[in-house]
Amino acid sequence: MKKLLTGNEAIARGAYEAGCVVAAAYPGTPSTEILENIAGYQEIYAEWSPNEKVALEVASGAAIGGARALAAMKHVGLNVAADPLFTMAYEGVNGGLVIVTADDPGTHSSQNEQDNRYYAPHAKVALLEPSDSQECKDFVKAAFALSEEYDLPVIIRVTTRVCHSKSLVELGERAEIGVKPYSKNVQKYAMTPAHAKVRHVIVEEKLGDLQAAAEQSPFNRVEWGGRTKGIITSGISYQYAQEVFGEEASYLKLGLTYPLPEQLIREFAAAVEEVFIIEENDPYLENSIKALGVECKGKALLPVCGELNPGIIRQAFFPEMIKAENGESIEKAEKPEGNSQAELSIPGRPPVLCAGCPHRGLFYALSKLKDVVVSGDIGCYTLGLTPPLGVTDTVICMGASISAGIGLEKAFQQGGVPRKVFSCIGDSTFFHSGITGLVDAVYNKSKICVVIMDNRITAMTGHQVNPGTGRTLQGEETTALDLEQLVRAVGIKTENIRIVDPYHLAETEKAVREAEAAQEPFVIITRRPCALLKDVQRARAGISCMIAPEKCKKCKACLKIGCPAIAVKEGQVLIDQTACNGCGLCQQVCKFGAIAKVGE
Repeated sequence: MKKLLTGNEAIARGAYEAGCVVAAAYPGTPSTEILENIAGYQEIYAEWSPNEKVALEVASGAAIGGARALAAMKHVGLNVAADPLFTMAYEGVNGGLVIVTADDPGTHSSQNEQDNRYYAPHAKVALLEPSDSQECKDFVKAAFALSEEYDLPVIIRVTTRVCHSKSLVELGERAEIGVKPYSKNVQKYAMTPAHAKVRHVIVEEKLGDLQAAAEQSPFNRVEWGGRTKGIITSGISYQYAQEVFGEEASYLKLGLTYPLPEQLIREFAAAVEEVFIIEENDPYLENSIKALGVECKGKALLPVCGELNPGIIRQAFFPEMIKAENGESIEKAEKPEGNSQAELSIPGRPPVLCAGCPHRGLFYALSKLKDVVVSGDIGCYTLGLTPPLGVTDTVICMGASISAGIGLEKAFQQGGVPRKVFSCIGDSTFFHSGITGLVDAVYNKSKICVVIMDNRITAMTGHQVNPGTGRTLQGEETTALDLEQLVRAVGIKTENIRIVDPYHLAETEKAVREAEAAQEPFVIITRRPCALLKDVQRARAGISCMIAPEKCKKCKACLKIGCPAIAVKEGQVLIDQTACNGCGLCQQVCKFGAIAKVGE
């Protein structure tokens, strides 16, 4: 039976067919749908963990306990999970351990374009790179077997295009592997310095065995065509290369990209006239192949930044063809300004907070304060940096709003700069890695204000539940963590905590003014569900705000909240009734009573 699946759906199917027992993740685009689909298989325990480090540690414990286990995350999530990854390479496994990292070339939804292939040689684990959905499923199954055979964790590295593109996948039955017996072995599973010294030697031996096996691995294959050009590639770049060169070139498609099949690479290079490396982002393959003494070209022709696509590859290798098709000069064809022709014609639109977003009220209140610095975080509220709100100063990584905010406050204090620091973080991000920052703020007597923007969901990645929602990934009721009790437990005084509804501007503005004056750690919790939650949309159906033209003074104060439902047309301020959901912020901003809420 064949089915059309995305790469993420196929990875989930591969985990099911491989007999995976435990899976854990923190949601992050482009990896989110992996665990959402795994959760549909009742044979697998699946959880959203508070962060990626916890997810990999859950999977690691399960693997030590004898279960096949998988952890999934986006590329920057592996930074968070790097600590257990490096140690698990030394410890090895009992049941197979697979780590899926979803890289994001082109930064479609990320703060950087890091190339996680480098994690494999750095951590000393195996690395597989599928190039389509069928391989996603097959490689997951193979990765579990490989992990158990060589007693190593295995990374599967996919990219945004592989995760979200669809292709036919042949489905199979689940292998009921079960859970292997666990035996206590502290020399293997307890990494004291003495044990680690011994295990390091063992890891190097296992990698040597795997490198020898890579020469005959079915993951690495040669496809002979024309011998003038020999292309070495992996992942989605293989698909692009095939589309551009077809049978005019020969291909060495690498699926196992660490350790590399060194002899196979040399033999392939010797059989063609020129060797070209086609890969996205960093010259990971190119540098490794050049180190073998093989002459090749890669990043001299192709960009390091951004995604590849067939158009970019075609422009790099066949500029004369582009000239003939478009009537352009060769020089222009060799220097594309964007990743595709579509980018040249489609106007850009900056991201914006949704109509009715509860974060808007808080940011509007902050925008009225002078001499404040706002340390931002990863999530919808990152958009507090965009005009007309424009309050956010910094965004680094998950949880850094609080920690970096402390650093900003200390720098201002040392420099005699009288500026107040607000750190804005979402509820899910606070659970992810904000709690320790708040502990630091209390312990080191920081005068920052931490704003926990509680919209009752993990919104940016598609409405996944989190420890504050009272539901698990698999739909079970559970304890909902109480943010107020939690911040009080880490040492924030009751008199320095405010809980506000950000739809109520007066109380929100009062809270931020009190926070601005505070000389101790201060916490504001803004509590209002995401406007896009289905229950919220149902409750607000038919409710909207309208402008009475005869009362409108055209002062445009309502535009300062940055709501996409409000616009000016032919000099008149209008509210789009199809976009507005009646949050009422514009009504509160208008001093002339020109805006009224209808449909309640």
